[in-house]
Amino acid sequence: MARIDLVDLAHSYSGNDAPESFALKPISMTWRQGGAYALLGPSGCGKTTLLNLISGIVTPSRGKILFDGRDMTALSTQKRNIAQVFQFPVIYDTMSVGENLAFPLKNRGVPKSESDARVAEIAALLDLTPYLSRKATRLTADAKQKISLGRGLVRSDVAAVLFDEPLTVIDPELKWQLRSKLKALHRTLDLTMIYVTHDQTEALTFADTVVVMHDGRVVQSGTPTELFDKPAHTFVGYFIGSPGMNIVPAEVRGREARIDGHTIALNRSYHRLPSGAKIEIGVRPEFVEIAPAAPGLLAANIERIDDLGRIRFARVRIGNAKLAARVPPSLSIPDNAAGLLFDPSHVHVYADSVLVEGSA
Repeated sequence: MARIDLVDLAHSYSGNDAPESFALKPISMTWRQGGAYALLGPSGCGKTTLLNLISGIVTPSRGKILFDGRDMTALSTQKRNIAQVFQFPVIYDTMSVGENLAFPLKNRGVPKSESDARVAEIAALLDLTPYLSRKATRLTADAKQKISLGRGLVRSDVAAVLFDEPLTVIDPELKWQLRSKLKALHRTLDLTMIYVTHDQTEALTFADTVVVMHDGRVVQSGTPTELFDKPAHTFVGYFIGSPGMNIVPAEVRGREARIDGHTIALNRSYHRLPSGAKIEIGVRPEFVEIAPAAPGLLAANIERIDDLGRIRFARVRIGNAKLAARVPPSLSIPDNAAGLLFDPSHVHVYADSVLVEGSA
C-alpha cells in the first residue's frame, strides 16, 4: 500500500516537445494511501496513458512518480509492486479457480499454507468459494472477471491495484453487483485503488475521489458531490450528470446574466471578468424549473419533454439558446409557452470554460 505522488508528469508518444503532441499534459497531484480513485473521461482523454505511467508499462517523457516518497519513475512494473486488472479477464482456463487465484503468490514463493489462507480469504470476499476446485474454462464472463479481480487482490503487499475499465465486458445487470463488490473490497482491504472508466455511474459509485480528464489534462479532482454541485470546468458540468449541465453564452455584469436579452439573477457579483474571454453561465437542469408563462419570468418555448419515470425534463429554447429544465409533477403546459425559474445559488459563471468564483 502506498501514497502516490505525481510530480510534473507528462507524456508524448511521438517524443515531440510541442504541447499539442502530449497525450498527457503536465500533472502534479497526490493520491493518499488507501484511497479509492476513479480516472473518468471520454476515449482519448489520457486516462489509460496515466494509468500505464503509474504501472510502469509506459515511461514518462518528463516528471516523476513517487510511491511513499520513493522515486519509481525508471523502475519496471515488477519492481513497482503493482497489481493491474484489465478490460478483458486474464486467467488460465486449464487451471482451477483456486490455482488461478494462487498463481501470483506461487510466483513469489509464498509458502503454501499462507497462500491457501489468502486464497480462501479472497475467494470468500468474491463469492468464489464454491468454485475453487472447478476449472476456469466455461465460466461466465462475470465469474472470470471476478477471478481476474481476485488475482489482483490476493497479494497483501501490493502498493496499489489499478483497474482499466474492468466491467466493460460484463452484462449491465451484473455491473451493479460487481461495483458494489469492489467498493466492499476496498473498505475491507484498505488498498489504494485506481479505477479507469468512461462511465460516470461506475466512477461516482466506486470512488471517493473522481479525477475528471479532458484532452490530456486533469480538469477537476474531487468528490462526486463537488463535481456535481460546483464543476470547475464546463466539460465537467457537461460530462457529469444526466442530462448534463446547461452551458449557455451570456453577458454577465455585477449580479446579473443576460441571455438573448433576458435577465437571470446571480447569487454572487462579477465585476472583473477576463477581458476578451468567452463568458458562459452553467446551471444544472435540476435547478431550472418549468412554470406557466407569467410576467417577470424568463420566457421559453418547450420543444419536447423527456419523461424519465421519476422525473421529467423539458428541452426548451430561449432565443438561440437551448436548455434542459425540470418539469414539476402534474404540470401541464398546453401551448408550449413556459416560464423558467432559476435557483441563483446554483448558477455558475465561466470564463473560457473555467469557473469564476465571483464575490459574495
